[in-house]
Amino acid sequence: FFKDHQKQLEYLAHFDTLTNLPNRTLLGLRLKQAMAQSLRRNQSLAVAYLDLDGFKPINDQHGHHIGDELLRILARNMSEVLREGDFLARIGGDEFVAVLTDLDQPLDCVPVLQRLLDAASQAVAVDHLPLQVSTSIGVTIYPGDGADADQLVRHADQAMYQAKQSGKNRYHLFDVAHDSAIQARHEAVGNIHRALLNDEFVLYYQPKVDMKSGQLIGVEALIRWLHPERGLIPPMEFLPIIANQGIEIELGEWVIHTALAQISAWQSLGLTLPVSVNISANHLQQGNFVERLSGLLAAHPAVSPELLELEILETGAIDDLDRVIAVMKSCQAFGIHFSIDDFGTGYSSLTYLRRLPDAMLKIDRSFVRDMLDDPGDRAIVEGVIGLANTFGRKIVAEGVESIAHGELLLQLGCQLAQGYAIAKPMPADELTRWSGEWHPDQRWRSGQD
Repeated sequence: FFKDHQKQLEYLAHFDTLTNLPNRTLLGLRLKQAMAQSLRRNQSLAVAYLDLDGFKPINDQHGHHIGDELLRILARNMSEVLREGDFLARIGGDEFVAVLTDLDQPLDCVPVLQRLLDAASQAVAVDHLPLQVSTSIGVTIYPGDGADADQLVRHADQAMYQAKQSGKNRYHLFDVAHDSAIQARHEAVGNIHRALLNDEFVLYYQPKVDMKSGQLIGVEALIRWLHPERGLIPPMEFLPIIANQGIEIELGEWVIHTALAQISAWQSLGLTLPVSVNISANHLQQGNFVERLSGLLAAHPAVSPELLELEILETGAIDDLDRVIAVMKSCQAFGIHFSIDDFGTGYSSLTYLRRLPDAMLKIDRSFVRDMLDDPGDRAIVEGVIGLANTFGRKIVAEGVESIAHGELLLQLGCQLAQGYAIAKPMPADELTRWSGEWHPDQRWRSGQD
């Protein structure tokens, strides 16, 4: 029953019930996967934003039941002219987005765009009423337009308005060269690259503990940018800018190298501490990932690979699950551990739980933070803990911001945690001191059997 209910919830969360097309949420996830794949294959993809011309008057004149049936027919007709690997999503009333993949040349998308225009403008009969609309399409090409998934859709939307203004029933290509946001993005990526060369990045470490015993079980390495003018910049201000770009891989390797060096430094002080580092789905799916990781480990021979844990970010962006499974097994063969970060937020969490090799689950902080006041979030936390037990997985909760959070987690059967109620992320030297001084709150200890 739980699995059937989960499948139903996942369907409602990711598909449009009128047309059965992917909705905006699933579009975002699939688009990220397609972007990662196009980079690996050295190909382009097109994001096409379609807005029907003349749909509103039909809806107003004939009623929503006629409008809905027309949308269903047009959705089917447009889907049928796409190639294998392409997909169409419905993101609003009469708005759709098509993602056209595997383009050897950017203009290879033109025949598909023409077929979409033809399919949308074909006359159809609904309840014996002859109806005809058309569509205006805005298009942007990735990676020529090097934006992230959300921005690509926005750029295609901007281009669609140009198509409308030019007379409708046509497509218009987004102009990358004249877009100030894209120029600003290129500049920001360049600044991040220079910061890496200038050694401006640092790692802070957040403890992970067993709340009952008080044992420090490891730390999570979190990157910060120590900007010469702006001071300490948090990762959410710069990591999204470099998603799916070459610099993302370089920075990821720098984090692993720095974490291994820190493990070695702590070992020389008599502190043996496992360190987890965040790894993007894009980085993990690189063809030479295992080879590069082996090289990084070889550069730190004093460090046991078992002290390194890789936290897989955004499992929803994994587009080649079989490849990721093979990479994980290769890494686990020489001792490396894995965890699935932000578990419960992505698409098909159960699929990953069933298929990915042994990995710790991290309950996303957004559920933990609000579980004291939100019965829905509490139910999700309880469900994830239950799933972890069913599948024999260890589990750690993020976002433990108060003693009460910890007490509830212990009641629900989760002992391992990190969060501000335990400690904020801190520089390595502070953590050395902290580890000798920290004790769990007595209320957590009193819950012991």
